[in-house]
Amino acid sequence: MDWTTIATQLDREGYALLPGLLSVEQTDSLTRQAADMELHREIVTGGSGHGERFFLPEPLASPLDVIQTHFYTHLVHIANRWNEVLQTPDRYPTDLAQFLDFNRDCGQVRTLSHLNRLGETDNLTLQQYTEGKHIFPLQIVALLSEPGTNFEGGEMVMTEQRPRMQSRPMVLPLRQGDAAIIATAQRPFRGSKGYYRVQTRHAISRVRRGERIGLELFFHNAP
Repeated sequence: MDWTTIATQLDREGYALLPGLLSVEQTDSLTRQAADMELHREIVTGGSGHGERFFLPEPLASPLDVIQTHFYTHLVHIANRWNEVLQTPDRYPTDLAQFLDFNRDCGQVRTLSHLNRLGETDNLTLQQYTEGKHIFPLQIVALLSEPGTNFEGGEMVMTEQRPRMQSRPMVLPLRQGDAAIIATAQRPFRGSKGYYRVQTRHAISRVRRGERIGLELFFHNAP
């Protein structure tokens, strides 16, 4: 992957598209997992939207464990640079296992990585995953179903709130197997007077027909 271009896109937009990250065979395999994970199912209702989440057991199975480990080694440099320009003292270790040890030491032991399954009329409202002391500022989202064939609607949406400005909406044009690296909650934005902090959230719009299955892959755990 061209990590220089990915870093530029993350700095400019808060996300970077990764077309075809997962093969059709891999998306189909992950989709079948959702049908077998009733014990890990969480029903989404109320202010969070409506649908289902299936939290993935640790350690993650291939190919997700490979993606998580490999991506962290590149994204950690972006994350540390973001903290530096925002004058945040925390720095992330270069090894994912060490970072997860820090999570466990402060009680962050619940995995956040999950599949989500949305049926007709389901949606997920704008959200951030920021519980706990150790929050990694980047995460991965991917689409496992094919728009127009398996479902209609269900667009991946991001918003960005800059100080004293209206929220900026962004739609990520994902197809089956496509992924994106997105800002988890905060990122730096360079204005005319230097860097300042912007808030990002992401959501999935209402599914109009069929069933949409997606993936969210995290580098930190929740309490």
